[in-house]
Amino acid sequence: MRKLLLFCILFPLYSAFTQTVDTTQAPSFFSGQITATNNGISLVPSFSLNKPAALFDLSMGKGRLSFDPMFRFGLDGKPWTFVFWFRYKLIANKKFSMGIGAHPAFLFRAETVTVNGISKELTTAQRYVAWEASPTYHLNKKVGLGLYYLGSHGLTKDLIQYGHFVAIKAIISNLKLTNQLNFSFVQQFYYLKQDQAAGTYFNASLGLAKTNLPVSISANISKTIKSEIKGRDFLWSIGLVYNINNKYFKNK
Repeated sequence: MRKLLLFCILFPLYSAFTQTVDTTQAPSFFSGQITATNNGISLVPSFSLNKPAALFDLSMGKGRLSFDPMFRFGLDGKPWTFVFWFRYKLIANKKFSMGIGAHPAFLFRAETVTVNGISKELTTAQRYVAWEASPTYHLNKKVGLGLYYLGSHGLTKDLIQYGHFVAIKAIISNLKLTNQLNFSFVQQFYYLKQDQAAGTYFNASLGLAKTNLPVSISANISKTIKSEIKGRDFLWSIGLVYNINNKYFKNK
C-alpha cells in the first residue's frame, strides 16, 4: 500500500517536464482522490468494511474514455476491495450527460480455518463483474439531477448471483461558501436487490475544500429505510482527502 500511495503522489510531477505541447489535441488526464477514513462503508451494506480504511479512487484516460481503478484497504494494510472500472462518456454536453461502464471486482474477506486442530486466518477473494449507466441532467454548472443503475454478477455459486442497484440523486458541486471555501453535496435514495432480498436506503455525502489546497474533508452517512438485506441500519464516516487533478498534452 505504501508503494501505491507513493506512486499516486509522485506521478503528477511528470507534468513539470512537459515542453512544447499541442493543445489542439484532446488531453490525457490523471486524477483521483486518496482518502483516509475512520470507517470503510459501502452503498452495498454487506460489502462494508466497518473499520478505518484507506481509499484510492483514481482516473486516467483521454477524451471520453477512462480507466478508473479503485483500491480499498484497511488501515492495517489488509486489502478490502479492488475494482477496475472502464468507462465511456456516451453523451457529454452542457445540459445532459450519460456515462456507461463495466468492471471486474475483487472483494477480500478474512476467514478462519482449522487444520490439524490449529486455527488460521486466511484472506479469500470473491470475484464479481458489474456494469453501469449514469444519465445526469445539469440544471447549471453546479447543480444536477441524476439516475444511476448498477448491475452485478457473482462469478462463483457461493456468491450473490445477481445484484441490481437503482438510485435517484441530487448533485451540488463547488458551491462557494466564502471566497476560499467550496462545498459539494450529493444525496440519493436507492433501491438495492440481491438475488431474492431487497431494500431501500438513503445516502448523503459532502465535501469541504479550500481554494488551491489539494487536501479536503469528506463525510458520508447511509441510512436503511426498509430492507431484507443484512447490514447495519445506520453508517457514517469522515475522511481526510488528498485530491489529484492533472491534464497532459502531447509534445509537438
